[in-house]
Amino acid sequence: MYDVLIQNIKELVAINETECALIKDAFQPIALKKKQYLLQKGEHSNHMRFIADGCLKLYSLDDSGKEHILQFGIQGWWMNDLYAYLTQKPATYHIQAITDSTVLQIHRHRLDELFDQIHKLDRFFRIKTQNGYVALQERTIHSMSQSAEERYSNFVKRYRVMEQEIPQYMIASYLGITPEHLSAIRKHMSRNRS
Repeated sequence: MYDVLIQNIKELVAINETECALIKDAFQPIALKKKQYLLQKGEHSNHMRFIADGCLKLYSLDDSGKEHILQFGIQGWWMNDLYAYLTQKPATYHIQAITDSTVLQIHRHRLDELFDQIHKLDRFFRIKTQNGYVALQERTIHSMSQSAEERYSNFVKRYRVMEQEIPQYMIASYLGITPEHLSAIRKHMSRNRS
Protein backbone atom coordinates (compact mmCIF):
# COMPACT_ATOMS: atom_id res chain seq x y z
CA MET A 1 0.00 0.00 0.00
CA TYR A 2 2.85 2.39 0.78
CA ASP A 3 4.61 1.51 -2.48
CA VAL A 4 1.97 3.42 -4.46
CA LEU A 5 2.58 6.52 -2.30
CA ILE A 6 6.37 6.29 -2.56
CA GLN A 7 6.19 5.82 -6.35
CA ASN A 8 3.89 8.86 -6.61
CA ILE A 9 6.40 11.01 -4.72
CA LYS A 10 9.36 9.66 -6.71
CA GLU A 11 7.67 10.75 -9.95
CA LEU A 12 8.43 14.35 -8.97
CA VAL A 13 11.31 14.29 -6.48
CA ALA A 14 14.19 11.93 -5.72
CA ILE A 15 14.05 10.40 -2.25
CA ASN A 16 16.37 7.86 -0.66
CA GLU A 17 15.53 4.79 1.44
CA THR A 18 15.86 6.66 4.75
CA GLU A 19 13.43 9.31 3.51
CA CYS A 20 11.05 6.61 2.25
CA ALA A 21 11.03 5.07 5.72
CA LEU A 22 10.25 8.47 7.32
CA ILE A 23 7.37 9.01 4.88
CA LYS A 24 5.93 5.53 5.45
CA ASP A 25 6.08 6.07 9.20
CA ALA A 26 4.33 9.47 8.97
CA PHE A 27 1.32 8.41 6.87
CA GLN A 28 -1.47 6.49 8.60
CA PRO A 29 -3.79 4.11 6.72
CA ILE A 30 -7.55 4.63 6.85
CA ALA A 31 -9.77 1.79 5.60
CA LEU A 32 -13.12 2.95 4.24
CA LYS A 33 -16.13 0.86 3.37
CA LYS A 34 -18.27 1.74 0.37
CA LYS A 35 -20.32 4.92 1.14
CA GLN A 36 -18.27 5.71 4.26
CA TYR A 37 -17.22 9.34 4.72
CA LEU A 38 -13.62 10.43 4.99
CA LEU A 39 -14.64 14.08 5.50
CA GLN A 40 -17.99 15.82 5.88
CA LYS A 41 -19.01 19.42 5.41
CA GLY A 42 -18.34 21.43 8.55
CA GLU A 43 -15.50 19.23 9.80
CA HIS A 44 -11.93 20.46 9.87
CA SER A 45 -9.66 19.15 7.14
CA ASN A 46 -6.36 18.67 8.96
CA HIS A 47 -4.86 15.93 6.80
CA MET A 48 -3.33 15.55 3.37
CA ARG A 49 -4.80 12.40 1.85
CA PHE A 50 -3.51 9.93 -0.73
CA ILE A 51 -5.65 7.17 -2.22
CA ALA A 52 -3.74 3.89 -1.97
CA ASP A 53 -6.66 1.82 -3.27
CA GLY A 54 -10.26 2.32 -4.35
CA CYS A 55 -12.33 5.27 -5.56
CA LEU A 56 -13.70 8.31 -3.73
CA LYS A 57 -15.70 11.39 -4.63
CA LEU A 58 -15.53 14.99 -3.45
CA TYR A 59 -18.88 16.74 -3.66
CA SER A 60 -21.20 19.38 -2.29
CA LEU A 61 -24.95 19.39 -1.70
CA ASP A 62 -27.14 22.30 -2.81
CA ASP A 63 -30.11 23.61 -0.82
CA SER A 64 -32.41 21.03 -2.41
CA GLY A 65 -30.09 18.17 -1.44
CA LYS A 66 -28.81 17.61 -4.99
CA GLU A 67 -25.26 16.28 -5.17
CA HIS A 68 -22.66 18.16 -7.25
CA ILE A 69 -19.50 16.11 -7.75
CA LEU A 70 -16.36 18.18 -8.17
CA GLN A 71 -13.82 15.38 -8.31
CA PHE A 72 -13.33 11.64 -8.37
CA GLY A 73 -10.17 10.18 -6.89
CA ILE A 74 -8.66 6.83 -7.78
CA GLN A 75 -5.58 4.88 -6.72
CA GLY A 76 -2.49 7.05 -6.90
CA TRP A 77 -4.34 10.37 -6.61
CA TRP A 78 -4.40 12.95 -3.84
CA MET A 79 -7.82 14.13 -2.60
CA ASN A 80 -8.80 16.79 -0.13
CA ASP A 81 -10.98 19.82 0.49
CA LEU A 82 -7.86 21.84 -0.20
CA TYR A 83 -9.48 25.21 0.51
CA ALA A 84 -10.50 24.01 3.99
CA TYR A 85 -7.06 22.50 4.55
CA LEU A 86 -5.16 25.64 3.53
CA THR A 87 -7.42 28.17 5.26
CA GLN A 88 -8.13 25.96 8.29
CA LYS A 89 -11.82 26.80 7.90
CA PRO A 90 -14.54 24.12 8.15
CA ALA A 91 -14.88 21.91 5.07
CA THR A 92 -17.41 22.92 2.43
CA TYR A 93 -17.26 19.53 0.70
CA HIS A 94 -17.85 15.89 1.57
CA ILE A 95 -15.37 13.14 0.69
CA GLN A 96 -17.00 9.72 0.47
CA ALA A 97 -15.86 6.27 -0.65
CA ILE A 98 -17.53 4.96 -3.81
CA THR A 99 -15.87 1.57 -3.36
CA ASP A 100 -14.06 -0.02 -0.43
CA SER A 101 -10.93 2.09 -0.28
CA THR A 102 -7.69 2.66 1.58
CA VAL A 103 -6.42 6.18 2.15
CA LEU A 104 -3.03 7.14 3.54
CA GLN A 105 -3.19 10.41 5.43
CA ILE A 106 -0.83 12.68 7.30
CA HIS A 107 -1.80 15.38 9.81
CA ARG A 108 -0.71 18.92 8.95
CA HIS A 109 1.60 19.16 12.00
CA ARG A 110 3.33 15.89 11.11
CA LEU A 111 3.62 17.04 7.48
CA ASP A 112 5.31 20.27 8.64
CA GLU A 113 7.78 18.16 10.62
CA LEU A 114 8.38 16.00 7.54
CA PHE A 115 9.04 19.15 5.46
CA ASP A 116 11.82 20.02 7.93
CA GLN A 117 13.27 16.51 7.65
CA ILE A 118 12.85 16.10 3.87
CA HIS A 119 13.03 19.49 2.15
CA LYS A 120 12.19 17.96 -1.23
CA LEU A 121 8.68 17.13 0.02
CA ASP A 122 7.90 20.83 0.24
CA ARG A 123 8.66 21.06 -3.49
CA PHE A 124 6.59 17.93 -4.16
CA PHE A 125 3.47 19.39 -2.51
CA ARG A 126 3.98 22.76 -4.20
CA ILE A 127 4.02 21.04 -7.60
CA LYS A 128 0.97 18.91 -6.71
CA THR A 129 -0.94 22.02 -5.60
CA GLN A 130 0.00 23.85 -8.81
CA ASN A 131 -1.06 20.87 -10.92
CA GLY A 132 -4.34 20.63 -9.03
CA TYR A 133 -5.04 24.29 -9.69
CA VAL A 134 -4.32 23.86 -13.41
CA ALA A 135 -6.61 20.79 -13.56
CA LEU A 136 -9.41 22.73 -11.84
CA GLN A 137 -9.02 25.60 -14.33
CA GLU A 138 -9.14 23.16 -17.26
CA ARG A 139 -12.24 21.47 -15.85
CA THR A 140 -13.94 24.85 -15.43
CA ILE A 141 -13.12 25.93 -18.99
CA HIS A 142 -14.19 22.56 -20.43
CA SER A 143 -17.50 22.64 -18.56
CA MET A 144 -18.21 26.02 -20.13
CA SER A 145 -16.91 25.39 -23.65
CA GLN A 146 -17.33 21.68 -24.44
CA SER A 147 -20.45 19.76 -25.30
CA ALA A 148 -21.73 17.14 -22.87
CA GLU A 149 -20.55 14.44 -25.28
CA GLU A 150 -17.02 15.89 -25.35
CA ARG A 151 -16.96 16.13 -21.55
CA TYR A 152 -18.09 12.50 -21.27
CA SER A 153 -15.46 11.38 -23.79
CA ASN A 154 -12.76 13.16 -21.76
CA PHE A 155 -14.12 11.62 -18.57
CA VAL A 156 -13.87 8.11 -20.03
CA LYS A 157 -10.24 8.75 -21.04
CA ARG A 158 -9.31 10.11 -17.62
CA TYR A 159 -11.16 7.60 -15.43
CA ARG A 160 -11.05 4.55 -17.70
CA VAL A 161 -9.92 2.32 -14.83
CA MET A 162 -12.92 3.18 -12.65
CA GLU A 163 -15.60 4.17 -15.16
CA GLN A 164 -17.45 0.85 -14.88
CA GLU A 165 -17.44 1.04 -11.07
CA ILE A 166 -18.77 4.60 -10.81
CA PRO A 167 -22.58 4.69 -10.93
CA GLN A 168 -24.14 6.50 -13.91
CA TYR A 169 -25.89 9.10 -11.77
CA MET A 170 -22.52 10.11 -10.23
CA ILE A 171 -20.91 10.46 -13.65
CA ALA A 172 -23.86 12.58 -14.76
CA SER A 173 -23.49 14.79 -11.67
CA TYR A 174 -19.78 15.24 -12.37
CA LEU A 175 -20.54 16.21 -15.98
CA GLY A 176 -23.35 18.57 -14.97
CA ILE A 177 -26.06 16.69 -16.88
CA THR A 178 -28.99 14.45 -16.03
CA PRO A 179 -28.61 10.65 -15.90
CA GLU A 180 -31.07 10.43 -18.83
CA HIS A 181 -28.90 12.76 -20.93
CA LEU A 182 -25.84 10.67 -20.10
CA SER A 183 -27.68 7.50 -21.13
CA ALA A 184 -28.56 9.10 -24.48
CA ILE A 185 -24.92 10.17 -25.00
CA ARG A 186 -23.65 6.67 -24.24
CA LYS A 187 -26.13 5.11 -26.68
CA HIS A 188 -25.17 7.60 -29.39
CA MET A 189 -21.45 6.99 -28.87
CA SER A 190 -21.99 3.21 -28.85
CA ARG A 191 -23.87 3.38 -32.16
CA ASN A 192 -21.10 5.48 -33.71
CA ARG A 193 -18.47 2.90 -32.68
CA SER A 194 -20.43 0.04 -34.29
